[in-house]
Amino acid sequence: MRLFVALELPAGVRERIGMLAGGIPGARWVRPENYHLTLRFIGEQPPHRAEEIDAALLGLRGRSFMLAFAGVGTFDKAGRSTALWLGVERNEALERLRLKIETALQRTGLEPERRRFMPHVTLARVDGVAETRLASYVQAHNLFRAEPVEVGHFTLFSSWPGNEQPVYTPEVEYALG
Repeated sequence: MRLFVALELPAGVRERIGMLAGGIPGARWVRPENYHLTLRFIGEQPPHRAEEIDAALLGLRGRSFMLAFAGVGTFDKAGRSTALWLGVERNEALERLRLKIETALQRTGLEPERRRFMPHVTLARVDGVAETRLASYVQAHNLFRAEPVEVGHFTLFSSWPGNEQPVYTPEVEYALG
């Protein structure tokens, strides 16, 4: 079972973000129902480890908070863009939640996350897309803003291969007070 912890986005925000899709030939756009903000990728886990992870996440306490999405950009690998993303405004409550999740998961025996946390929503995979097209898109959409949303829970998801894109299934929701 492939797992990750993320924030689900309300339908209205997914629809608004979905309006950004298009205008880049060759981009593989994420379907709006798959938009999420990953807090921690876990990876392949056997069922007994999934239960341990669930138990660790159940013990977390935190307060709900507001989250705002702003700006677009790209992730690069070896000098080539690989993904187009929607950014998140700096948010101390989000960072505290992410740190609590990271600590809880390490206590279950998972290795620490090595990558720096860069909160974002992936919009498209852009391997092989002309860099000039991406630069134009980013410049045209960099001032995009979506209305702030209240984050009242986080979710443990499973991920399964799909025909064209993975299928994300919410397994457990964990409430924030």
